[in-house]
Amino acid sequence: MSDATPQQNSTEAIPTKGKSGFAVLVGRSNVGKSTLLNALVGTKVAITSPKPQTTRLPVHGILTTEQGQIVFVDTPGIFQERRGSLGGRLLSSVKHSLRDVDAIVYVVDPTRSIGDEEKTVMRLIADIEKPKILVINKMDIREKPFVDFYRDLAPKFSTMIELSALDGAHVRTLTQIIYDFLPVGDPYYPDYQYTNQPNKDWIAEIIREKLFLRLHQELPYNVHVEVDDIQERSNGMLYIAATVYTTTERAQRIVIGQGARGIKEIGQSARKELEGVMEKKIYLDLNVSVDPSWTRKIG
Repeated sequence: MSDATPQQNSTEAIPTKGKSGFAVLVGRSNVGKSTLLNALVGTKVAITSPKPQTTRLPVHGILTTEQGQIVFVDTPGIFQERRGSLGGRLLSSVKHSLRDVDAIVYVVDPTRSIGDEEKTVMRLIADIEKPKILVINKMDIREKPFVDFYRDLAPKFSTMIELSALDGAHVRTLTQIIYDFLPVGDPYYPDYQYTNQPNKDWIAEIIREKLFLRLHQELPYNVHVEVDDIQERSNGMLYIAATVYTTTERAQRIVIGQGARGIKEIGQSARKELEGVMEKKIYLDLNVSVDPSWTRKIG
């Protein structure tokens, strides 16, 4: 890996004492923002998947240390292909997340050339007068043919760092850089809280990730998950009822699988992860329904 010492430009850092603020992660689709968010916070708060554009809702991950508190906002990746009304809603979500932030963390992938998606992101942040950190991710990958093109962007940013979100190399350095740029202030959340995602939204994202991982190319985007009910049972078990919405009956059959094997495996995988994070037994009741208008539920 090349030298990861951050290159600082004109924006002056504030001494670190009682810092508190919001840092938004932006970038094109599939550059590793969600993986980076999880690495920064130290636990899983964002859906990660080999499929591009898996984060639909801005996810807030919260890191609290002796230096203060950083509230990270993960955003949907910008992708060139616009999938009807959903694409427009996702872009609006990114624009909304850029309001009232204290720092912008712009994540890029040196294995991919600078294209229209990258230019769209740069236009979104160009006129925002906040500290901007250029993060060249995936430095653990041997072949990085476009890394010098991204390094050339450094003068447009307050600072630049090269890291690997996957193996954690230099992630702590990025944390310190972000703290340097945050204002002094009281924390927004209790020190034990690591995400502000409502329980239902966060659980739905975990289930949706398992759908993506199991279905691969069979059902790339036309699924949506809603958690209908969460109840604490008298025996200490948490009952969760959720519905997987698809756009067609064919898609519904794919999700359910032969002999209901598909939805059973998805449910088992999601339940196992939820139990590990929430540290309690969970009964996950999954249903699959057809609703061609589910994209209106987003945003």
